[in-house]
Amino acid sequence: MNNKKTASFWDTVIVGGGAAGLSAALLLGRARRRVLVIDSGSPRNRFAAHMHGVLGNEGTRPEVFVENGREEAASYGVQFRNGLVDSVDETERGLRIILTDRTVHEARSLIVATGITDRLPDIPGLAERWGTSILHCPYCHGWEVRDQRLGVLATSPASLHQAQLVRQWSEHITLFSAALGDLDAATVARLRSRDVEIVTSPVVEVLGNGDQVTGVRTQDGQEFPLEAVFTAGTPVPHDNFLKSLNLTRAEMPFGLGSFIEVDPTGKTSHPRVWAIGNVVNPMASVPMAVGAGAFTGGAVNGALVDEDFALATSQA
Repeated sequence: MNNKKTASFWDTVIVGGGAAGLSAALLLGRARRRVLVIDSGSPRNRFAAHMHGVLGNEGTRPEVFVENGREEAASYGVQFRNGLVDSVDETERGLRIILTDRTVHEARSLIVATGITDRLPDIPGLAERWGTSILHCPYCHGWEVRDQRLGVLATSPASLHQAQLVRQWSEHITLFSAALGDLDAATVARLRSRDVEIVTSPVVEVLGNGDQVTGVRTQDGQEFPLEAVFTAGTPVPHDNFLKSLNLTRAEMPFGLGSFIEVDPTGKTSHPRVWAIGNVVNPMASVPMAVGAGAFTGGAVNGALVDEDFALATSQA
């Protein structure tokens, strides 16, 4: 029995209505394309109170940024639909996008901007402070915690780079290195040359009052007073709904996992599918996602223009 609801046909369907998806939608709307944005309403940065380092939007709340972006895109005819995509299939005309409620949309092109989930270490007191005093990006949050006592909780080899970056914002840095195993002498010397303290005992609890971190407790019973902790979760891309397309994937450095492979325009191995933002680059900040969305929006419109002319030529 087929319970799928009637399909609608679009020039472009964009899955994901955060910075990357909205940027692409704005450009395509201005290009007079028929565009639908499907969004679940759960952007990666929803845990943060404010955005920083975003030109023209310094200190803006993430939800306000999204609201403004939706209004701007809607003013050019872009339409929005709340929901989750279950699967994507090929059709004679393009692609069929099936939502979890069995609604069906068909499109000539698809832009995936669904982002990631940050899978955090299972440490009491950590997840509930994510985005407030448990932080990820020093460029996004370093200024707000400058000169404070900061911890860096290692989760992968990339944490060594994070610890060195965080040192730019404070002289009081403690690296909790248990996840990295034994550090070699050269690495230890490099960190200590700038007074980064190294603690090898695993962190077993994050201490705090409400959203505010006050310190951490390690397995050997010691407590370290801190005012913020930088760490990185394991990035899990929201791309499982694309599995039937068998898109080419690539392994990210530092053991960050498998991500869809794209070219500089965001194009995947499928000629009608592009992917942008954190779903293909977990390190992308909001302005980087906005730029990627604008670039890919132009690339998608260009591909549609070529197709329009090819079709018109064949019918002439």
